[in-house]
Amino acid sequence: MSEPQPPKYGFLSDDSVVPRGLRVSAAFSWRFLVVAAAAYLILRLLAFLSVVVIPVAIALLLAALLAPAVARLVQIRVPRGLATAIVLIGGLAVLGGLLAFVVINVTDGLPALTSQVNSSLDQIRDWLINDLHLKQEQIQQFLDNSIAFLQDNQAAFTNSALTTATTVGEILTGFVLTLFVLIFFLAGGDKIWSWVTLGIPQRVRRRVDVAGRRGFASLVAFVRATAAVAVVDAVGVGIGLAILGVPLAIPLSTLVFLGAFIPIFGAVITGAVAVLVALVTKGFVTALIVLAILIAVMQLESHILQPLLLGRAVKLHPLAVVLGIAAGLVIYGIPGALLAVPLMSIVNAGVRSLLHEVDPDPAEVDVLHDIEAVPNADPAEADKEPGEPDKS
Repeated sequence: MSEPQPPKYGFLSDDSVVPRGLRVSAAFSWRFLVVAAAAYLILRLLAFLSVVVIPVAIALLLAALLAPAVARLVQIRVPRGLATAIVLIGGLAVLGGLLAFVVINVTDGLPALTSQVNSSLDQIRDWLINDLHLKQEQIQQFLDNSIAFLQDNQAAFTNSALTTATTVGEILTGFVLTLFVLIFFLAGGDKIWSWVTLGIPQRVRRRVDVAGRRGFASLVAFVRATAAVAVVDAVGVGIGLAILGVPLAIPLSTLVFLGAFIPIFGAVITGAVAVLVALVTKGFVTALIVLAILIAVMQLESHILQPLLLGRAVKLHPLAVVLGIAAGLVIYGIPGALLAVPLMSIVNAGVRSLLHEVDPDPAEVDVLHDIEAVPNADPAEADKEPGEPDKS
């Protein structure tokens, strides 16, 4: 009778000799690496298709903003196609009028701004000569060196201009694509979503359907609240700039309004521009007053407006918002920072719905008015199968 042969690979073939913690860690590690690789590939694919992804995402944001107006027109028996056309034309008219108004104000205020900038530069030159005791020849040499630098790098600036022209072309293409997608979202968004859910297994289709509707409802609430906060910010800053006599008060307040759609970072960047214009045109004291106005407006936004308005729409921790915006800025730049919080809001509402809603009915979700991402439900029942009797 032959003796039993030892394992071919010795102790390596016996999992019992491997500590349980090491086995669990290894199992988590390779699964984490697979998930991270899949996420990386998805991000690379989205970055490669950014020319399509960003317009579609912006169209979804605009659909969340304009869908309530279309719904109101439909309620008074206006055909949906006609209602979509009316809302789009009206929105484009408002946007065009706003841009024209800003351009006209910038054009009218540019001569005065140039004069004030020249006066400020003269004051800076006098300060350099009288207080810092610099010579006129040193200042002129610095200016000559700056001009020579510009001339030596003319080719680089030309290439930058060509790149800018290409970017403008991409922006125009993206605008047309956004408008095209927006038309279909407003005219038949429900049908598009119903078609998308056909790819979901029948067993979980209703829960996924409701999760998607909850996500869009959260997006609608986010856009409404953000627009209200942006209006308050723009009006407050605009009144302060107008009282102080800072040039281009209306264009700067418009810039503050647009920047408010990027939480945290947008207000800081646009506020810095307003302070810089006040510093160059009106001096240090006026710039400090503008800075104080901006701080007061931001305190009003962060302590009153955001808890009351955005608090119900975006149930996210401030740290998650900051990290999300930073990640979006790294991946997609300014569009990524703009879309980060809305995307996180949609995902948060959808995941909460999947975890906490039991046997939901898609017909009960009003995506235009239901700002609560998840109705009152017992989280302990999240895993109960539809139709299963209550164990209590």
